[in-house]
Amino acid sequence: MCQNMSGLSTAEVEFRKKAGLSNECVDSSTKTVAQIIRSNVVTYYNLIFLIITILLIVVGSFRDLTFLPIIIANMLIGIIQELRSKKILDDLTILNTPKITVRRNGSDQEVLADELVQDDVITLSAGGQIPADALVLSGNITVNEALITGEADEIVKKEGDSLFSGSFVISGECTAKLEKVGKDSYISGLMLQATQTKEGEQSEMIRALNRLVQTVGVIILPIGAILFLQQYFFSGATMKDSVTGMVAAILGMIPEGLYLLASVAMVVSVMRLGKQKVLIHDMKCIETLARVNVLCVDKTGTITVPEMEVAQFILAKDQSLAAKEQEADQQSEDKNKIAKLLSDCVRALPCDNATMEALQQYFTEPLENSAEKIVPFSSATKYSGVVLAGKAYVVGAPEFVLRQDYTAVQGTIEVFLEKGYRVLVFAEYEGNLNGKELTENASPIAFILLNNAIREGAMDTFRYFSKRGVEVKVISGDNPVTVSEIAKKAGIRHAEKQVDAATLKTVDAVRKAAKKYTVFGRVTPEQKRLLVQALKEQGKTVAMTGDGVNDILALKDADCSIAMASGSEAASHVAQLVLLDNDFNKMPAVVMEGRRVVNNIGRTASLYLVKNIFSMLLAVFSMLFLIDYPLEPSQVSLISVFTIGIPSFFLALEQNRNQIHGHFLTNVLIQALPAGITDFIVVSGLVIFCREFGVEKECVSTSCTILIAVVGFMILYHIAKPMTTPHAILIAAMVIGWLFCMLFFSELFAITAVTGKCAMLMIVFAAITEPVFRYLIQLVEAVQKWGGKLKF
Repeated sequence: MCQNMSGLSTAEVEFRKKAGLSNECVDSSTKTVAQIIRSNVVTYYNLIFLIITILLIVVGSFRDLTFLPIIIANMLIGIIQELRSKKILDDLTILNTPKITVRRNGSDQEVLADELVQDDVITLSAGGQIPADALVLSGNITVNEALITGEADEIVKKEGDSLFSGSFVISGECTAKLEKVGKDSYISGLMLQATQTKEGEQSEMIRALNRLVQTVGVIILPIGAILFLQQYFFSGATMKDSVTGMVAAILGMIPEGLYLLASVAMVVSVMRLGKQKVLIHDMKCIETLARVNVLCVDKTGTITVPEMEVAQFILAKDQSLAAKEQEADQQSEDKNKIAKLLSDCVRALPCDNATMEALQQYFTEPLENSAEKIVPFSSATKYSGVVLAGKAYVVGAPEFVLRQDYTAVQGTIEVFLEKGYRVLVFAEYEGNLNGKELTENASPIAFILLNNAIREGAMDTFRYFSKRGVEVKVISGDNPVTVSEIAKKAGIRHAEKQVDAATLKTVDAVRKAAKKYTVFGRVTPEQKRLLVQALKEQGKTVAMTGDGVNDILALKDADCSIAMASGSEAASHVAQLVLLDNDFNKMPAVVMEGRRVVNNIGRTASLYLVKNIFSMLLAVFSMLFLIDYPLEPSQVSLISVFTIGIPSFFLALEQNRNQIHGHFLTNVLIQALPAGITDFIVVSGLVIFCREFGVEKECVSTSCTILIAVVGFMILYHIAKPMTTPHAILIAAMVIGWLFCMLFFSELFAITAVTGKCAMLMIVFAAITEPVFRYLIQLVEAVQKWGGKLKF
């Protein structure tokens, strides 16, 4: 360890580099390109499709390969989306320190930040960023530790104090020794956690689709194998017919277009939201936000605007300041006189920070006196000063300006602080203004109350979420009393339930507080993360808004993460959704878009599930009664395109603002079950009757194709209700397209002429489809209603 101020020698530096103690940037922890491609290509279902493709090629049934374009499109969309997310995270940079002054071999030199090693002695000055965790050896600096506290507080660091990597030096200069570098530093640990890919973190809709696909995946292999054996060995079918029958059954059971539908619907939502200045990094968050029941927000930038404003100013001679907050006589002679004096002072000073900008916008009286001397604001001394007509005046933090006299007004000032105000004092100074710490008496003239205004429309936004059962939690690094008052003004329910997170010393205490309180003040980044985790453990779906580096961990753990574009670049990179114009009031529109996606995909997903239910039942039926599977893969593709594929994409893109009820998979199954069973009843009945009447296999296959299409259009009519003009045009176009392919591409889709005997049977079974479908819907609704009344 380095024990002196001369720094390390060249040999000591080389020794530490070989020992892995250098400050090298950590690599992103995202998947590699090869891993992304492999995870999307090497899947269980792709293996099944590969085997099916090989079998069809071997038996020469090339026309039945019409399913391949959908499979390829699914893979490409998945790969492109993951590569896009990887690029966003790989571009994430929190530390930006090109060169650092380091002392080595007794002399100062400049080196790149990643060339530093543990125990290096560096010099830090205003404007720089701390490159690694360090300890102050000498000097004093003021740092901005927003990544620790969440607020842009300026903290003085002196000899013996610790410095965290990523913090910015606001003023002063010091010499510090690096204690933790590279992967061991605070900022590197944050980077690694920020770029980790969350495995298994998916929206309910995607989880439901995965469960559906996994369940089908377990079933199709044994059914496919048994069906092939039954047709080839017991029914005497040819190898080609046995393979095509098996493939047709398997394709019917796999919802191969459903992922593509969900992906396209979400892509369209991304484009729509993009026009509203909402950037989507992860498409799944659109659905998740529609299901959120807890929304965690920060104070600054979400509830309030970042800019400061002067609420009012109060004369110091008033002995009942708190009681006079709403003073009636705002135009008193004394107050006008002080307002003019304040205008002369603040307008003489440079507008170099948000506070001074607010003061100059409020105090706009015509100038009466020119400044003889000015002292710009310093974060070290916490005041600005002006000399007018031989008198010195200062504006600044009361405890720094009034010094030993601060206790006399402390109680009054604390009342204002509790109401959410920031308080400045305007005082006449008896000493000489030199830019250094004040040493003489300062007589207070007025107190200026500033605040961040409530964001326009924020109350409407929070009211919107409250009506929809979304609980709002305010998580801030600021004073909890101040945050609570601001939350009350914004109309957040139960905002009076506040707690100082500094008092929450254990993980268990944080978990208990997550249930009890609405407002959390003085929260650290790790506590923000713990709060999000605690809420998720309670079964909540959590959305988190943030705009700073300190929010990254919580953003990563939330079900849906939202960032303001005006915040840190790191937060914008990590968040799933970025409000480009920093307008939190866009959130209801995003929720509406999520509802549109979930409701429409839920409605159209039932079309795909109808095919799955029907195909599975028909396959089992064929095995039990030793009947050849009546359909070919190309016929399944034809029916799917016009009764499911194309219409589902149009229906999925419609407006739909209905509130989401129930679970995605349950809703889809309830809609699909009557239709799937109807398909099975009429098709299996037709097959049995055709077999008894000696109808040829090719004729039966074509008849089943037509009958399934008829039922499919009936189901489409039911799903598309209410029957608007666009819906009617869509269904008519699908019928025309289907007939066109049947007539002009009959060979491609294995469509043959139908005998009169078969046609009559087909008409009979087509006629019974409507009442069967109607009664099955009533039966499922009755069972659902009865089941809902059961108490477990």
